Amino acid sequence: MDQKISWGLCILAVIFLVAPVTIHGQEKAPTQAPQAAPPAPLGEKAPTPAAKAPTPSPDPKQILQQMCDFLKQQQQFSFKAEVTDDRVYRGGRKLQYSLDMEAFVRRPDKLRLNGDGDLEDKQLIFDGKTLTLYDKDKNFYGAIEVAGDYDAALDKASKEYGLHVGLAELGGNRLAEHANQGLTNALYVGLSKVRGVPCHHLAFDKENVHYQLWIDTGEKPLLRKVVVTQKKLPFAPQWTAYLADWNFSPQLADNLFTFTPPAGAQKIDFLPVKKAEAPAPKGVKPKGAKPKKKGGTS
Repeated sequence: MDQKISWGLCILAVIFLVAPVTIHGQEKAPTQAPQAAPPAPLGEKAPTPAAKAPTPSPDPKQILQQMCDFLKQQQQFSFKAEVTDDRVYRGGRKLQYSLDMEAFVRRPDKLRLNGDGDLEDKQLIFDGKTLTLYDKDKNFYGAIEVAGDYDAALDKASKEYGLHVGLAELGGNRLAEHANQGLTNALYVGLSKVRGVPCHHLAFDKENVHYQLWIDTGEKPLLRKVVVTQKKLPFAPQWTAYLADWNFSPQLADNLFTFTPPAGAQKIDFLPVKKAEAPAPKGVKPKGAKPKKKGGTS
């Protein structure tokens, strides 16, 4: 039985280097018939009209920072997401699978994610002491003991066990910090609509992935859509999420963040991530290496 469980992608670990782009979607003033300038006096040149200054593009880093700050101020919230995930098979062909997700966050140390889709039916629960991943289809679960808060739980799961869960970092206090690591490019694309909601369309690049984010232009800078492209993987599969039903005053019972194993559920151990061994210093033989035989060649 495969004991290493991985669920989705971890997003929003990017730094921003701003690149300008033309703003799209802005309203235009009503067109008026041009008026001819009065003729210049004899012997004088007509005045040259002043050039209109271009409208500066919004800063994608600032827009994302506003979203991070807003979420960090919320003591609890919930949302739903519709996720699609590309899987590449023979000859570079792609199949797209779907997942419905619902998330519940209570600061500083409570989290629950429910994901039910074509390929998996899983729950991720953190009660402040234990991070549990339950696979409903296989009826087994793994648990990681954590001393710390929400961020500590996600960091330990990622670094020690390679467990990355899509959208989980939205409830972390270090979301902005994670959003400022490893970016090679950032772009303000323009104004766009996500299912009728006006949004800022942003694009970011890391070494291995390309992100697109759509953030609500209203009073609450909410994340409405995410597209992650794995540009270094063969045929660049994409992971997409539409976020909706944001609620910042949900009624969250304590037992929502408590995992009780169902009847017959089997507990398994997470396999830790294998760390690459450092090369042996020059002149030092690796442990277990056999000495070379002396004499002629065979």
